Amino acid sequence: MESTDKDLVTIEDQGAVVLLRLNRPEVLNALNMPLRRRLAEIFEGFTDGGTLRAVVLTGDEKSFAAGADIADMAAIGTVDMYLRHNERLWEAVARCPVPVIAAVNGFALGGGMELAMHADIIIAGKSARFGQPEVKVGIMPGAGGTQRLLRAVGKFKAMRLCLTGEMIGADEACAMGLVSQVVEDDQVLAEAMAFAGRISRMPAIAVNQIKEVILHGQDAPLGAAMALERKALQILFSTEDKNEGMAAFLEKRRPDYTGR
Repeated sequence: MESTDKDLVTIEDQGAVVLLRLNRPEVLNALNMPLRRRLAEIFEGFTDGGTLRAVVLTGDEKSFAAGADIADMAAIGTVDMYLRHNERLWEAVARCPVPVIAAVNGFALGGGMELAMHADIIIAGKSARFGQPEVKVGIMPGAGGTQRLLRAVGKFKAMRLCLTGEMIGADEACAMGLVSQVVEDDQVLAEAMAFAGRISRMPAIAVNQIKEVILHGQDAPLGAAMALERKALQILFSTEDKNEGMAAFLEKRRPDYTGR
């Protein structure tokens, strides 16, 4: 891939935590195809078993991502849209084996809000704005803006946002269950990195099992989801970190987790 495409997402590798920044500030980080492909390429490189424990995904102070690039989509038709297979690019984010934290300042609209919803935790600045405005340009969300939103906030809130295309603020987004936490605008990235740091110090297998069970269990019947939860818990009783964590608790000391 050309170096110009690599610059579309900057990477700061801190070992246990990786910080990714969308980098198209001239268009408020609008998600064109090169940016989506670059983001998918990066996420596909994240695997279990190494030092990585969490990913923080952000934009800049003006915009997390202001949606799909309309100029990019305006000239294409059904077949071209189908052949892009955007769902495969989004899935690379959704399949990330470690928790993903979206740090949102400014606009998270359309595809930008859908990208944030592929994360596991959303930290938003007080001035952040969320919305699914696709209906205003004659289309509809196509990367979770109806389905992920429905599961996050329920039918009636999802209908309101998708049918009107209106924007909402961070406090309202938090109240309806879309956002995990709202902080001052200049504290968004620091808070997201602090979250990632806390997660990185937890036993890695337990963290991965929690993420897997929540994501797979949310659409399963309650009985099946509870069985999945029990089996995951039982697996953790064979980990070294379970032994270390319980020993440290009983001995009143800080645990030393190894991810085993």
